Amino acid sequence: MASFLLLAGIGPLSVLAQNAPAASTALLLRPAAVFDGETLHQGWGVLVEGDKIKAAGPAGQLAVPAGARTLELPGLTLLPGLIEGHSHLLLHPYNEASWNDQVLLESQAMRVARATAHARATLEAGFTTARDLGTEGADYADVGLKQAIDHGIIPGPRLLVATRALVATGSYGPKLSVDVDVPQGAQEADGTDGIIRAVREQIGKGADIIKVYADYRWGANEPSRPTFSQEELTLIVQTARSAGRPVVAHASTPEGMRRATLAGVQTIEHGDAGTSEVFKLMKQRGVALCPTVAAGDATSQYRGWRKGQDPEPERIRQKHVSMKAALQSGVDVAVGGDVGVFTHGDNLREAEQLVQDYGLPTLQVLRGLTSTNARIFQLLDRGRVQPGLLADLVAVAGDPTQDIKALRQVRLVVKGGVIIKQ
Repeated sequence: MASFLLLAGIGPLSVLAQNAPAASTALLLRPAAVFDGETLHQGWGVLVEGDKIKAAGPAGQLAVPAGARTLELPGLTLLPGLIEGHSHLLLHPYNEASWNDQVLLESQAMRVARATAHARATLEAGFTTARDLGTEGADYADVGLKQAIDHGIIPGPRLLVATRALVATGSYGPKLSVDVDVPQGAQEADGTDGIIRAVREQIGKGADIIKVYADYRWGANEPSRPTFSQEELTLIVQTARSAGRPVVAHASTPEGMRRATLAGVQTIEHGDAGTSEVFKLMKQRGVALCPTVAAGDATSQYRGWRKGQDPEPERIRQKHVSMKAALQSGVDVAVGGDVGVFTHGDNLREAEQLVQDYGLPTLQVLRGLTSTNARIFQLLDRGRVQPGLLADLVAVAGDPTQDIKALRQVRLVVKGGVIIKQ
């Protein structure tokens, strides 16, 4: 069996560990240092029992039970499992196939098969949790994908799924001839009755999150404009909140962002044309920004921009302006790259660009991938190395508090106390 798995390109440790029960004995991890989600600690160890962190602190002071297994991790930094803030597991890079072609020409079976590989790549890159913000025409396939991961059928991160997402009628796509009705990339809903029904339907089908497109392009070559009214957005948030679900909003215009913020969404996704005024409003209302800088960078390069050689396209220039305003406002920044627009497993691209291209401090971005994302997304059981929290852990070569690229050097992935990659 091991030979077969290796020939198939599947590491036997990864697959068997995914289906193995939680360890019955304790596991002591002894790295060179531990980043606990906030601060780096030299010489710390972490004790895991079952699927939880039992203790963390100076390695020599931990009370280790008899029979515990010790895993030495010399030269490595141990940190919480990374949290991807914005992904689409059912999409693959647009330079491989356009969004329209993926929605219209690829079968759901093909898309789920791809998503299975994407989930594994995400986990092996050290991302043990991911918000998946819309299936883009694949209906409720993300719910089944999440269930398959949770049941140990396939390896992947813990998923928070948004299912179909909500759009105002006529505002999304694909759009072909006016004489042809084609499957849409999200669920159309309008007005009081239609919105309440759609939100409740998505929640009933398994949505952890409701995603709404607060603005979008009404036609080809048009700028984005608001889609839902203030009253509609507020109703979406109220309906979701009564069922214990947060709402996230795709919004890139100041007015779309303003309406979504006043409605009470958890995060604004993209925010490309955000202004100082709207970011200040977000700060006041406790709404975070997930800027997805990597997606715009990727699509600009797909269209021919030679980064580092050509002048910045207007889209990238505008993103720098909006990000400067966002950072000056003090708004919370979630880290999520809109991965799927670019390759799954390359999730770190967002963090790297936030540091290198937009000047965010490395430590802020590292916290963003761990404790800050956990706080913003209300995931109180993860994101830090702390007793009682989930034993979702990653070990990397080097010091990621000094060099964000160290997160590329993943040497160990533990999910729920089970070693997934070593």
